[in-house]
Amino acid sequence: MKAIRLLNDDLGNSYFEKGTLPEYHKIEVEYFNIQTKIEAYQQHQHTAPRYQFVVTLKGKLEFTTSEGNTFIIEPGIILIAKDTEGEGHSWRIIEGDHWERIYIVPTQNDLDHFIID
Repeated sequence: MKAIRLLNDDLGNSYFEKGTLPEYHKIEVEYFNIQTKIEAYQQHQHTAPRYQFVVTLKGKLEFTTSEGNTFIIEPGIILIAKDTEGEGHSWRIIEGDHWERIYIVPTQNDLDHFIID
């Protein structure tokens, strides 16, 4: 499955990598939650609050890293958010009027099993 991973470089800047997640690979999780509401902190540049997978159910978004690079997230692309330091990222809805998503919080020291393209 297509995936994009947000990370921090040595200076704390966020950047992304495109790749995939293998099928049938188990990832230990602590919990998950669903969300449609946009929190105040999410409306500005921010870091990921924790290492988490974000599964978009509805909506198309443009994400921007702290260095100004952009990528698109939409249903069918899993976001692995690991940019928990520095300036973080921002996003905006570019198609539709809301964002339906599931946050899956893995065991924080578990591998993400991301494969770089």
